[in-house]
Amino acid sequence: MMKRIVLLVSLIGVGSAQAVDFTGAGSSAAAPLYTKWQDAYAKRTSVNSTYDSVGSSAGIKKIQAGAVAFGASDAPMSSSDLKKNNLLDFPTVISGVVPFVNLPGIKDGELRLTPEELIGIYSGRITKWSDPAIVRHNPKLMRSTLNIIPIARADGSGTTFTLTDYFSRVNTDWKQNFGTKFTIEWVPGITTVKGSAGIVTMLMKTPGAIGYAEYAYVLENKLNYIQLKNRDGQFVKPNADSFRAALARSSWQKTGNFEEMLTDKPGAESWPITGSTYIFVPNVTGDPELTAAALKFFTWAFMEGDAIASSLDYLRLPDTVQAKVFREISSVTDTKGNRISIPISLK
Repeated sequence: MMKRIVLLVSLIGVGSAQAVDFTGAGSSAAAPLYTKWQDAYAKRTSVNSTYDSVGSSAGIKKIQAGAVAFGASDAPMSSSDLKKNNLLDFPTVISGVVPFVNLPGIKDGELRLTPEELIGIYSGRITKWSDPAIVRHNPKLMRSTLNIIPIARADGSGTTFTLTDYFSRVNTDWKQNFGTKFTIEWVPGITTVKGSAGIVTMLMKTPGAIGYAEYAYVLENKLNYIQLKNRDGQFVKPNADSFRAALARSSWQKTGNFEEMLTDKPGAESWPITGSTYIFVPNVTGDPELTAAALKFFTWAFMEGDAIASSLDYLRLPDTVQAKVFREISSVTDTKGNRISIPISLK
């Protein structure tokens, strides 16, 4: 904790202590966390903020247009694209993308799928829950008459980006035919909806459906998540422990490099579709007070928001990554080259 306070003190400058309300937009996957952080922050500071859950692609467009104080996405941006768009990005927490189903007679977390089967479902090759490949490790489905109804995101989605990054890593055909994208041209037979909440709503009223969303939605809606076979050949459940196991097999903790994707990491306990969620702000801001208000909020969240994040099974960033984030934040300037101040109380 002392390291974190020292790092934060280096960000505090002399500036206006006036409360500035602000708005963010983007990732629907991160909406459960950001709205809870905002509620807690408002009670602590009387600063009112809102979050528009419009999807990662739309959130990035809004911050590029200067329509919001921050944008949010579940995928990082390349260094060249950040420079081209005058943006800075940083992660906030670690979590995972989780497939879940509406299958009567199957208990929560009981269904087991391999990556080949999950990809087969979303590429249109596997269409029935009684398919021999699925029944092999799910004998209860042998007599199922339900068709598989895959539900996917229609809008530009960081959750889709993370899922398809995983698919591309484990399946050459998927990589060649679909690739890793925010928006996918899904094959016929895939039901598409907007937003993570849209997937949840559609799935809950559709027997035989399978969808995907960030793990917080699974917890909040008590959804029937699947076990997924990982790189080491083990069927694992999504939770903070399996996200932590994947993070431990990355370079994040050693180097602070947060551009590395966390999908398909080795380790018997690793969740295969682990990922992070990211914030985008201007690198050179034309509205220093507004940008400072957003950065002050996230600085508070790093210092005091761990309990809220943990309640949704999010993982806090490793210290090395937080240190890099604070350095990145401290580099933001106004149009005259002055570093913006981020006044914050550590009491």
